[in-house]
Amino acid sequence: MRIDHRLGIGTGGGTLLSIVGQLGLHDVLKTAVLAAFGAVVSFAVSYLLQRLGRRRQR
Repeated sequence: MRIDHRLGIGTGGGTLLSIVGQLGLHDVLKTAVLAAFGAVVSFAVSYLLQRLGRRRQR
């Protein structure tokens, strides 16, 4: 069985372009801000849990 990657790339590209056409700049910026905020919160919680774990080991 021969796998043709061009079909997958074409299908993925078409799907992506159809989604981008329906999204506004506001939606993209909102998503980027929420993703950045989520990453900061995740990092802070991981850091705090790591520090608490070190204190309990001592």
